[in-house]
Amino acid sequence: MNLMKFQLNAIRELLIAMEEGTRDIILKSPTGSGKTIMLTHFMSEYAKGHARTVFVWLTPGKGNLEEQSKRKMDLYIHNSSTKLLSDVMTSGFCENDFCFINWEKLTKKGNNALKDSERTNFLEWIEKAHNAGLSFKVIIDESHQNFTEKSDAIVQLFKTDKIIRCSATPIIDKSAKLIEISEADVIAEGLIKKLLVINGDFPNEIEEENPTQYLLEKALKKQNELACAFEKYESNVNPLIIVQLPNNSDLLLDSVISWFESQHISIENGLLAVWLSARHDNLEAIEKNDGKQIAVIIKQAVATGWDCPRAHILVKLREGMDETFEIQTIGRIRRMAEAHHYGNDALDSCYLYTFDSKFTQGAQAALGKNALSAKTIFLKNEHKKFSLIKEQRTQILDTQDDAAALKSITEYLKTTYNLDGDCKQNKTRLETGAENAEKFVFSEKIERTTFSGEARIIADISNDNLNVVKFRQKLNTHTHGREFHNRVGRIGLEIGMEYASAVTILGKLFANEGKFLYKEKLLELSIKEWYAFVINNFDAIRHAFRFAMSAQQEPSLELETVSEKPFFIPQSALFTFDSSSKVQTECKKNVYTGYLSSAESRSAPEKLFERFCENCSSVDWWYKNGDKGDEYFSIVYVDNSNRQKLFYPDYILSVKGEIWICETKGGFDKTGASEDIDIFSPKKCAVLQKYLKKHNLHGGFVRQDKASMELLICTGEYSDDVNSDAWKILKDEW
Repeated sequence: MNLMKFQLNAIRELLIAMEEGTRDIILKSPTGSGKTIMLTHFMSEYAKGHARTVFVWLTPGKGNLEEQSKRKMDLYIHNSSTKLLSDVMTSGFCENDFCFINWEKLTKKGNNALKDSERTNFLEWIEKAHNAGLSFKVIIDESHQNFTEKSDAIVQLFKTDKIIRCSATPIIDKSAKLIEISEADVIAEGLIKKLLVINGDFPNEIEEENPTQYLLEKALKKQNELACAFEKYESNVNPLIIVQLPNNSDLLLDSVISWFESQHISIENGLLAVWLSARHDNLEAIEKNDGKQIAVIIKQAVATGWDCPRAHILVKLREGMDETFEIQTIGRIRRMAEAHHYGNDALDSCYLYTFDSKFTQGAQAALGKNALSAKTIFLKNEHKKFSLIKEQRTQILDTQDDAAALKSITEYLKTTYNLDGDCKQNKTRLETGAENAEKFVFSEKIERTTFSGEARIIADISNDNLNVVKFRQKLNTHTHGREFHNRVGRIGLEIGMEYASAVTILGKLFANEGKFLYKEKLLELSIKEWYAFVINNFDAIRHAFRFAMSAQQEPSLELETVSEKPFFIPQSALFTFDSSSKVQTECKKNVYTGYLSSAESRSAPEKLFERFCENCSSVDWWYKNGDKGDEYFSIVYVDNSNRQKLFYPDYILSVKGEIWICETKGGFDKTGASEDIDIFSPKKCAVLQKYLKKHNLHGGFVRQDKASMELLICTGEYSDDVNSDAWKILKDEW
């Protein structure tokens, strides 16, 4: 399973949070982001480094979520010890168990899953686990759903020091550690749709005797359009309509079924499905992309946990619900059917049709800028023939070259700490440290740090007011082995590398072991010294791995290895904007007719740059490039493990008749400190300059200097120093 960057980052943050003092951890993860994938990999990684741990994964009642989650862990993490409640009742809890339990089977009145005697046995199994020295860690899945005092009482039985609550719509506790996955990151990876289109193409006024029929007609027309579009991509995806009914709506159910039958979509021919609490028709294989069902009628059955990526259109006929349920329901249509965007606005969007104004408002509030107003805008005639050469990856898979990664990490450490082939001298230099780099600790013992002192008030409890206390523990490769493996896994996660690759690189760099031969070895540590070195210097090593991937080196990617194709500005675009903004001025210099100053989503640097372009007399026209997709302009660059990445510069524009390509980044604050959080900016800037030189164009990186409130541009080698000659005032250059 190739985890994506945001998933790896979430796993890393979860592992860090497990070592912090806060008991409660909240994972806010959008529907479609791969929450189960992330949590199962996290549990596996954590268990490697922590003996006598048992994970208990609690799910709400409907949908058999505990069985779904167990199946997924069995699929993703081979040979993992997963259990359901029935397994626990048979054999109890064992070290490194991952137990998936429906909490309502333990708490809900009238639920016969456990008899009173069996409940007693369940409590006895927990007590036996505690007596055996096992430590429980609890994950509460879909934590917003039906979690009551009785549910919490179950959690308390486990006497856990860590509870992870996860949901797309969690109840936020300010005292808890919040780990939030950005929708923008999930969209950028192509896992969920770019846009929710609400009542698209509705006229300003509608007179309709049968509003239900009106909505169904709109939905079926959209389904036909999408089906045709999928055929053009030679895809077998059959887009699905979800029709959601209000409760107590038997008459409405009959009328909806009758309408579909009039369109030759019926239960009898298998094209119509019904999923109600007391009725299930044609649900076989409905989740598969090529499922034959065109529509499914539901009430609340799919609000939680149902995974059907081909669900594309929601017709909402029920009455207003609370905001949480609305987000969960919309989540059913947000997944991308084949886990990637198509570069087609129609296929990369999902659709809601409803006359329920409260629902629409709630959806917009909940989804924020992904539920903005939208309209199609068209390219002006004078720009239809404009073209550039864009670059695309030649790698089929997003793979990493371990040898290149090893070489880059070696070079980074050599350069940063002035290391060479003398391992003894290298040890001294690593112990001494370097400017802006951490010192390394060398010892056969595990070294820890704590504090001592006195505090009269709570505010006195700080590192500044207390004495540092260091203590050492003799290393035991058995007892500390788990911690070593955990640290190695965490170090690898810094650069998206699997454990096996990370431990090999660490061995080749630092261990005096026959299986880790490497001609540029930096240290020759015994196995015990190596284990202690990795554990004691965990932070310094993971930072070195991370920065080594972005450090400037001699370019390793020649243009012959890049696929080049012509780029034309798309003839039309689905333009999203904030219709509530007080300013709705049309940007006359934009290449599209109808592009407004209220365009969203835009970062603060992008908004500043667009305003500058509109007001600058030297700018003839400008185009806002997309950030992912085959239809947009891209340049290839590589990290230092030779993993090819695509860079989508923000803007293409004409300045006094010459073509410029510009990228905007975070600025410099009033003290001159950098606010650019992209560690790959130097690489992107270098590859942009190489592209510009090859094609005889102009361009650079644009950032704001908050001290002078001026926009600055760098047209050469990238610098994080605002006072560097690399940065010029943009208005003076144009």
